[in-house]
Amino acid sequence: MEGGGIPPRTVEEVFRDFSGRRAGMLKALTEDVEDFYRKCDPEKENLCLYGYPDATWEVDLPAEEVPPELPEPALGINFARDGMERKDWLSLVAVHSDAWLLAVSFYYGARFDKNERKRLFHLINDLPTVFDMVTGKKQVKEMKPINSSANSKKTTGNKNATSSQKISGKVRAAHVETKPPKQQKEEEPDEDDDDAGETVCGICAGPYGANEFWIGCDVCEKWFHGKCVKITPARAEHIKQYKCPTCSKRART
Repeated sequence: MEGGGIPPRTVEEVFRDFSGRRAGMLKALTEDVEDFYRKCDPEKENLCLYGYPDATWEVDLPAEEVPPELPEPALGINFARDGMERKDWLSLVAVHSDAWLLAVSFYYGARFDKNERKRLFHLINDLPTVFDMVTGKKQVKEMKPINSSANSKKTTGNKNATSSQKISGKVRAAHVETKPPKQQKEEEPDEDDDDAGETVCGICAGPYGANEFWIGCDVCEKWFHGKCVKITPARAEHIKQYKCPTCSKRART
């Protein structure tokens, strides 16, 4: 594991360190998964997956010094490799990776005051976890409202269902969502409805309601009532990439 250098001291520096390490671990578990799989040979000793601030990764033995310079990742990730389905093993490594990333960040942030720790957590929590990205859980949850509306359109032909659409086919930008009417749900139960009901507005925390206009932020990936962020369907038609008030403010600062 790398050593030396000046440790991050501010909230922003710790978050950059977290983001770099997270990017490295994501690369190992997605883009470089074949190389990562090969390096986790069960015949070798206890191995760990490290992510580094420069967005690189490494599979290596744990640090020898006690106590180590930083918290150590989960030991022996290689031993379970051949005893599990690959996707389940990668998911398990992803969960432990998330735990380690948080441990390192709050090791650096141990001297922060209450407000600084809270700000650091919010910055971290705005990003999908490594587990979310590796398993696809984040993407599936985000797209369920669209699938639910599309199914209602196909089965009932109700004109209200056509208002659920994606603004601009060129980008993953602003999304317009409406919940299918209750009578449509009764005609064709949709397994996605329970999950879709978990989606709440990032401003008022209100749940989905019938025939409401919603828009999704392309930065933090949260959803909002159009009325809460003062965006109308007509205005959303011309938005190529929507940033919610919080992300817009963060970009300016």
